[in-house]
Amino acid sequence: MDLSVVISVYNEKESLRELVGGIGSVLSNPLDSKLLKYEIILISDGSTDGSWEEISALAKEAADGSSPVGANGKIRGICFRRNYGKSAALYCGFERAEGEVVITMDADLQDDPAEIPQLYKGIKEEGYDLISGWKKKRYDNAITKNIPSKIYNATARRVTGIKLHDMNCGLKAYKNEVVKNIEVYGEMHRYIPFLAKEAGYTNISERVVTHHKRKYGSSKFGLNRFINGYLDLMSLWFLQKFGKKPMHLFGVWGTIMFLAGFAMALYIIIRKLVLQAKIQAQYELQGFTDIKMRAVTDQPLFYLGLIAIVLGVMLFLTGFIAELISRNSQGRNNYHIKSEF
Repeated sequence: MDLSVVISVYNEKESLRELVGGIGSVLSNPLDSKLLKYEIILISDGSTDGSWEEISALAKEAADGSSPVGANGKIRGICFRRNYGKSAALYCGFERAEGEVVITMDADLQDDPAEIPQLYKGIKEEGYDLISGWKKKRYDNAITKNIPSKIYNATARRVTGIKLHDMNCGLKAYKNEVVKNIEVYGEMHRYIPFLAKEAGYTNISERVVTHHKRKYGSSKFGLNRFINGYLDLMSLWFLQKFGKKPMHLFGVWGTIMFLAGFAMALYIIIRKLVLQAKIQAQYELQGFTDIKMRAVTDQPLFYLGLIAIVLGVMLFLTGFIAELISRNSQGRNNYHIKSEF
């Protein structure tokens, strides 16, 4: 198998036939005198609009030879029991992809199938591990998508160290071994280039790709995706720095806080004992015996020290538990497939 096209579908019934037709039309032509053998893997991520029925019909037509995919292509379908998110859909598609090159694209027709040949050649002939699309000219709303996207991508470049203009572009191409060695979980589909880099696939490039206006329906992502994106970015930063050694963060700060708190408590106790001894000696010379000193527990610094000690112990234990989890972690994806062919 030369090529796998993996597409996550969530309530995009109206665009599926046109999308599959566009892919089939492009790949029915030889690429450098070679007709590519390919598969289209469509994952219905809990769609409720009849997308799965449309996928099943398209697959049947492809098997009968009445579909634009042609004799050199086939359609495979996966249906989730409910909506698990794009990351789970891509991970499931990656597991089943058989092509030497794997291409992902969105199902809303905003990605152009005509970009597939150049992405395929970039992986096969130029030797890149991953090529990410760059929608240099976008047809989205500037306030709700374009401007937040620019800010988000600038921050992502800073944190991950990967100089991509459009980290979250759905149109990407990979070597098969890349998708088999990364785990896309949660909402980390936004950061697949970073996951690939962390897995040792550092030969990453970028291509300017055509972006189209949405033809059917409406976007399934709201402004909350940018909030979630930054939270995920913070998680990635932590995983990059301390994912394999959480004790180096929690243990160090826990130790510092514990020692600081212990020093404060010790200072208060020693200071009281010294002052008490001096005052008692002075008062005894004057004939006073009933001397009352301010209790250690009446001083705010004592409680600050106590809180620092408790927090230090908690941070240290957090680091210890994180180390145990890190060394015994299992797969993060947990999805349930209703049907597959």
